[in-house]
Amino acid sequence: MRDIAVFSGSAHPRLAEEVCAHLGVTLSPVRVSRFANDCLEVQLRANCRERDVFLIQPLVRPVQEHLVELLMMCDAARGASAARITVVMPHYSYARSDKKDTPRISLGGRLVADLLVAAGASRVLTMTLHAPQVHGFFSVPVDHLHALRELAAHFGQYDLSRTTVVSPDLGNAKEAAAFARRLGARVAAGAKQRFADDRVSISSVIGDIAGRDVIVLDDEIAKGSTVLELLDRLRELGPRSIRVACTHGLFAAGALKRLGEQPDVLEIVCTNTVPVPEDERTDKLRVLSIAPALAEAMRRIHDGESVSALFEQPADTP
Repeated sequence: MRDIAVFSGSAHPRLAEEVCAHLGVTLSPVRVSRFANDCLEVQLRANCRERDVFLIQPLVRPVQEHLVELLMMCDAARGASAARITVVMPHYSYARSDKKDTPRISLGGRLVADLLVAAGASRVLTMTLHAPQVHGFFSVPVDHLHALRELAAHFGQYDLSRTTVVSPDLGNAKEAAAFARRLGARVAAGAKQRFADDRVSISSVIGDIAGRDVIVLDDEIAKGSTVLELLDRLRELGPRSIRVACTHGLFAAGALKRLGEQPDVLEIVCTNTVPVPEDERTDKLRVLSIAPALAEAMRRIHDGESVSALFEQPADTP
């Protein structure tokens, strides 16, 4: 792939290296420096002229720092006469700012999308957006991947004859239903009401739970308040076993520790769209790699092939 150049910001270089290993290309170096006045400067240290440039950067803590890095990488690639600039953003944290539910509130999801396009992005590759409408915030093509294949391949090692996939709320029920179909399982959903960023109430769970093996599926786990609330409702219904799965394991404010301390949670599964620090991991955590999927999507974008066809192919079994 001679005409491709892959760069990574500082958010998740390990994932970028893994993606490049699958592509069979070298990860090009980036220099990020800071002036005395705290302003950032980014230099792409490889030729971009008339090349297909991919910039890998999930928006993770510190989100604003990594966002500015990404914007500057886009601007640098555009200034270096890149033929096309594809932002590979495995986690788009501003996707949660997707609706005007109170007066005079900002729509960060749309604003950041506009900023990326203004900085030079000509295409976006992302994974498991918080809400489908976020796709429409971008005025450039968006390839929206999901991790259901990878998660299904992992859970395929278990006996799924008495499995129910549970969505914490009705908003994620469609994805949970698609996952349940892949596993040949039943689906259930919680009736959730959110009062604050870390305070939710789940009044009931709709579906068959008693005596069944439950897989709680969410798009992301941040503070874990929703999952912990859901676990309380599930226990009232008497499941046989409980496992927790998500695409983006953010695990903020000690969430991974709290979930790992739940005695009836057998396993916590996430992907490596965002980095999970080694010192925060527990024996119950399983991190699945989405690098092969990202690499294949990047190859297809470069070669002008269908990216949606990826969803029709089974993932490798563990």
